[in-house]
Amino acid sequence: MFIPKLYRSEDYDLMREIIKENSFALLISSVDKIRATHSMMMLNEDNPENIYIETHISRANPQAKTLQNGDEVLCDFLGAHTYISSSWYDHMNVSTWNYEAVQIHGKVEIMNHDELYAHLDKLTSQYESFQQCPMMVKDMGREFVEKEMKGAFGIKVIPTEIFIKQKLSQNRKDNDFNNIITQLEQSDDNARKIAEKMKLIKK
Repeated sequence: MFIPKLYRSEDYDLMREIIKENSFALLISSVDKIRATHSMMMLNEDNPENIYIETHISRANPQAKTLQNGDEVLCDFLGAHTYISSSWYDHMNVSTWNYEAVQIHGKVEIMNHDELYAHLDKLTSQYESFQQCPMMVKDMGREFVEKEMKGAFGIKVIPTEIFIKQKLSQNRKDNDFNNIITQLEQSDDNARKIAEKMKLIKK
């Protein structure tokens, strides 16, 4: 991901927020050819000094058939994003897009049986706990879960590089910057979220 210095962030709390709120992300590899799979991802921070991404894909997926321990992959998370019209400036310019994104380059570690079971348990708990009648892994019975697990390929992605981008019109003068916020506040949820983020960086 190309990140001009103006848009580069080292805010790991922002990284956590983007991953948590946009966890259905892209797993990209290029072992034999470029492959990309949308999958549910979680940031594991059990050990703050050794964080990693955990996810799983179908064993029938060609990507699962090619990935091995040590292979390099890219996890791509797109956060809030919205169109920025050039009509909002007080001068002639081009339209653009404001957005937040995280890309994590890392090495693959294939999960063993127990790690995959724990991953599925944790992932299910995260999303089922808010349901009216939650169905947790423990409610399904170990025999059923382990049968279904045969079709899942679990991996950890150990980060080697982390990139955090926050492109929020930082290159605009105050008048244009404030007008962009005003226009975004009158639009959809994603646009309003970008407006709130712009207010925060202005402080």
